[in-house]
Order: sequence, then structure tokens, then C-alpha cells
Amino acid sequence: MTRVRVTVPATSANLGPGFDSLGLALALRNEVVLSEHDAISVTIEGEGAGRLDTTERNVVVKGARAVFELAGRPFRGIKASLLNRIPPSRGLGSSAAAWLGGIVGANALLGNPLDRDGLLNEAARLEGHPDNVAAALLGGLTVSCWADGKVVAVSLPVPADLRWVVLIPEVEGATSEARAVLPDAVPRADAVFNVGRVSLLLAALAVGRADLLAHAMEDRLHQPYRRRLFPWMDAVTAAARSAGALGCALSGAGPSLLAAVTGEGDRVAAAMEAAASRAGIRGVARALDVDTRGTAWEAAPQEGP
Repeated sequence: MTRVRVTVPATSANLGPGFDSLGLALALRNEVVLSEHDAISVTIEGEGAGRLDTTERNVVVKGARAVFELAGRPFRGIKASLLNRIPPSRGLGSSAAAWLGGIVGANALLGNPLDRDGLLNEAARLEGHPDNVAAALLGGLTVSCWADGKVVAVSLPVPADLRWVVLIPEVEGATSEARAVLPDAVPRADAVFNVGRVSLLLAALAVGRADLLAHAMEDRLHQPYRRRLFPWMDAVTAAARSAGALGCALSGAGPSLLAAVTGEGDRVAAAMEAAASRAGIRGVARALDVDTRGTAWEAAPQEGP
């Protein structure tokens, strides 16, 4: 294998109460074409073009280098062509997609020395937490955590009649800033609240009780503290609910918002855009299906002369 094409889905972490443990893969995919090279060559089309790093500091390149080193192979360089559809710094797993693009692509170039668990653990180590990378790698709704220094992850089915409307603001958010506003400890009542809500969320999705999502997607561990960064969040959430959304939560560290809907979701999308606009925030809402494929790769045709 001398040239590979990798596709990786967007992801939404937490879904409200599942802080750092739940992730949902969404049908919006980045593409990465990788081949070994004697230097670093990165081209980017789509989201982030002209802004994202194209040197050895590019996340795809760093992921590829990590796999070469883990496999004990010399890393001379890599040629990477990126087609990005996932907007960066919006809470939709763009960094997880970049890590996996490099990791899975390099692994394929080397003859797949890492199995799925190895890929997941390396991606989670580099990303810093497993929720987005687990969902992006495995597809569907994933539950993941660290156990004995390794990631344990399970992919669960999601009711087929659910769609997910994502409001993607033009403003960006930094995960580091969104984590910095969180307290080191929370009241026990809030911890108990979230245990109940995340349990209800998984149960509701398992048995098809979409009517329970309004309560099941509530949270007290991170969203109340992140409201200071996104003061318009409550207004957009209320608008989504009034327009028929079953539940609504911050997508990952934000600033995107994720709403669960049945049907096409056009009314909910329009309501979320309008509420954001009234608050002075421009953005686009998109209805997306769940991505059940996860990260995939295939041999890519060789470049012409």
C-alpha cells in the first residue's frame, strides 16, 4: 500500500449529561489522502483552508508520525491532501478527525500493525480524551472511558427515526477555554443528577423513547459553567424546543448546539438560526443523520506523472 484514502466523520460529544464519555458520529466526513514522501507536504481544501497549519505541526502529520514511531519505522515525511468538511473549533470533533486521518492512514501504509484497539488508544492518547475519537473511529453512539490505562469503548445503535440538527455558529470556540471555566469539584447533588440523566438517555435511546430526551439531555456538570462563554445558548435551546426538538445540548465544548428531532428538522433548524441571529450570532443549522460507518480507509489511485 503506497497511497491511501481515509474518511472520518464529525462527532458531537457529551449529548448533554455524558461529559467526556458519550460521543455521536454524524454524517459529515473529512477526507485525507496520504502517501509516504521524503518531506512534509500538506494541502488543504474546504474548511480551514488557508488557516490550518501545513507544516510538521499539522495534526494529520503528527498522527502519522506517531504511528510510524510506534511501529518502529523511520519517518522520512508524508504527503497529505486534506478535504475538510468539518468546521474547526466548533465542537464537532475536527481535531479527533484529523488525528484519526493521520493515524489510520499511516497504519494502512505500514500494513496495519495496529488493530482497532491500538488505533483507539493512540488516538485517545494524542487527543487527550476518548469521547470524540471513539465515536469517529467506531461510528454510531459510543460510550468510552479510560480503564487501567486503556480505552474501553462500545458502539450502540441509535433509533433510525432520529435526526440531529446542528447549529454551527460563525464564531469559534477553544476547547481549552471551555475546560478552563469548569470547577474542580461539583456538588454531590449535581453528580447524582447527571448519573440519572445519562442513564435515562441511554435507556431512552435503547428502547426508542424519544419523548424522554428533553429530560435525558439535561446537564449540570459542564453546561451551566459554559453559559458565560455562550450566553445565547439558552435562547437557542428554547427556540429549538419550541419548534419541536426533542432535546438540545451543547455539542462538545461548543459553540455548536445539537438538537434531536424526528422528521426532516427544517423547522427546528430555522428556529435555531433565527434565535442565534436575534442574539447577534450568525450561524447555519444543518440536519444530519448518524454516521454508522466510522473511520474507513481504502487504497487510493496513484497520482499521475
